Amino acid sequence: MKTAGIATIVIGLFMTVYTGFSFITKEKVIDMWGLEVTKDNQHDIDWQPYVGIATMITGGAVLALARKKTLNPGH
Repeated sequence: MKTAGIATIVIGLFMTVYTGFSFITKEKVIDMWGLEVTKDNQHDIDWQPYVGIATMITGGAVLALARKKTLNPGH
């Protein structure tokens, strides 16, 4: 569970610094008589920096819960 908490914190850090990404897909526009025309479509995925901060807080909570369980194994 510690690993999941640390990974979530790192992901949240990257989400805070990099607030989005984009990717390109190809769409077939014309395909007849051996002629094929494609079009590149750019898709942008964006989020607000507070989403990364919330992800880091969630990772910290997971890390705290994992630590609490290792400190009190009998409870």
